[in-house]
Amino acid sequence: MWTKVLALLLCLQAAHAGWFGGSDDSDGPVTCGSVVKLLNSNYKVRLHSHEVKYGSGSGQQSVTGMKDSDDVNSHWQILSGHDGACERGAPIKCGDTIRLMHMTTRCLLHSHHFTAPLSRGNQEVSCFGTDGAGDTGDNWKVICGGDVWTEDEEVKFKHVDTAQYLSISGQVYSRPINGQMEVCATSSSGYSANWRVAEGVYMSSSKEEQPVAKDEF
Repeated sequence: MWTKVLALLLCLQAAHAGWFGGSDDSDGPVTCGSVVKLLNSNYKVRLHSHEVKYGSGSGQQSVTGMKDSDDVNSHWQILSGHDGACERGAPIKCGDTIRLMHMTTRCLLHSHHFTAPLSRGNQEVSCFGTDGAGDTGDNWKVICGGDVWTEDEEVKFKHVDTAQYLSISGQVYSRPINGQMEVCATSSSGYSANWRVAEGVYMSSSKEEQPVAKDEF
């Protein structure tokens, strides 16, 4: 039932080009199964993907930073780590391993030792696998300061296999994804590796009847 509610909320979001107002509380926990848009704190772009493959490196589906806040290709669902499990609606704890599934194309945020397409010394970040099926290259550790990841705080995502951080390089693509920014994995955990939830549909526990949608704060 909850998947139907989630799909309805996302369809309505696309139609109205905005997220629905929910509770005014912006420091609640981010939960397993929630669908979010992640905003890079430094460059103010949202984590994004689309059916455009890299012309070099792995040749997998590209991942970029998108300035447009209304683009439906910036929705990501929070899943448990590869071969792990998390209860729907359970708070994501600092230090937990998660995966992020792209809602439109159903692939998983991924990294590996391929070189980033634009910046030097960084790793490529791609979208890999289908419907939650992938490998350990899809695992990201949530780095935050408290007990659980909350909606209003900046967090980092550390790639488990390679110990690199999900970042924006500042480099900008030309055609066919003109103006979008390079997402990469870097050894630096500096400000360009900081992310926060800009918008989201948050899953409650399985005892609750429906998710809660919240606007960007």
